[in-house]
Amino acid sequence: MSQVAKGWINGFVGVLIFSGSLPATRLAVGGFSPLFLTSARAVIAALLGAAFLALFRQIRPARRDVISLLIVAGGVVVGFPLLTAVALQHITSAHSVVFIGLLPLSTAVFAVLRAGERPRLPFWLLSGAGSLIVVSFALSQGGGSLTGDALMLAAILVCGLGYAEGAQMSRRLGGWQVICWALLTALPVMALVMIVAWPGGFATVSEGAWLGLAYVSVFSMLIGFFFWYRGLAQGGIAGVGQLQLLQPFMGLALSAALLGEPVAWSMIAATALVVASVAGARRFA
Repeated sequence: MSQVAKGWINGFVGVLIFSGSLPATRLAVGGFSPLFLTSARAVIAALLGAAFLALFRQIRPARRDVISLLIVAGGVVVGFPLLTAVALQHITSAHSVVFIGLLPLSTAVFAVLRAGERPRLPFWLLSGAGSLIVVSFALSQGGGSLTGDALMLAAILVCGLGYAEGAQMSRRLGGWQVICWALLTALPVMALVMIVAWPGGFATVSEGAWLGLAYVSVFSMLIGFFFWYRGLAQGGIAGVGQLQLLQPFMGLALSAALLGEPVAWSMIAATALVVASVAGARRFA
């Protein structure tokens, strides 16, 4: 099997894991504040990552990797989790999932800026069309929230940067090593924030909120990146990044099945149009 094919397989597994992130976050913010949730999931994942690094005796990254690790940590350890957690206090997870349709374009832009990839013009035209559909849909929905939508757009930008930067580093350090070192880079700050944001008590926290915290800590914050960064590094950031267009469908299904949230046909149609437009651009990546 070629490296590119392995990249697509690893990327698909990563997207499958990430598809549960927003519904799980929606569950978790029902019992925890966004600040505590963001910091707690990072601390839990960092401790697990430290165990992996120690177990497999991984060498420390070089000094030249510090800036890249800070970018990865700022994008996927702090920025995306915090922004989406706050956004999900204003919008439903089903509505937020549609914004994931922007992630392939965001990731591709930063693949050019940070990794030197050069997709062809048709790629940008088709990806841009898909992005326009997503933004138009989000702004046209009466049940949405300008605050929530703006926070989701910001989350997509920092996540795309973190994906591209981490994928570039994965070619040197390995996929799982990058997210583990990024988590450890953010650990001192995240541990302090967790202490400051510590709830007054946990008696009223529901089982669903605990399950949401467990999922985003172990799978969304750690295990998913093992596959995702490896897939991006093997198959190309802009190309494999198109697999994120499957995430809205998976996330919408989970939102409906697990949270009982209504999923309008217009939302499904908008997501389908985005998937069609960007999937058509994949061949030009």
